[in-house]
Amino acid sequence: MSSDSYALARRVAELALEKQAEDVILLDLRELSSACDYFVLATGQSEQQVRAITEHIELEMKQEEDRPWHVEGRAHRRWVLLDFVDVVAHIFHTESREFYLLEKLWSDAPREEITPQVSSTSIEDES
Repeated sequence: MSSDSYALARRVAELALEKQAEDVILLDLRELSSACDYFVLATGQSEQQVRAITEHIELEMKQEEDRPWHVEGRAHRRWVLLDFVDVVAHIFHTESREFYLLEKLWSDAPREEITPQVSSTSIEDES
């Protein structure tokens, strides 16, 4: 299950990057929470970019037959949450990400920065 959820988290992160999301990070919550395996955090510079990132992830995942179970915040576009059950994506507007600081709240979680090029060492490799 964890390798499937890791693959899903990576796919969501890569889709966010396709719309130029910034500061894309995976947080591995498997040892810290029973709510989900991974958080994907991504930042858009404007409400329009947050919307574009969100819509792109939803559309591509729907085509891959993996729809979010629940979506929150779509109307306000400051912090959109896409819940894929084992993976929860948080698409933030810059100001919202700086205010809520989920990375600090979950500072004990192993993290992987996802970049358009090659990523840092994989969380799965560390398990």
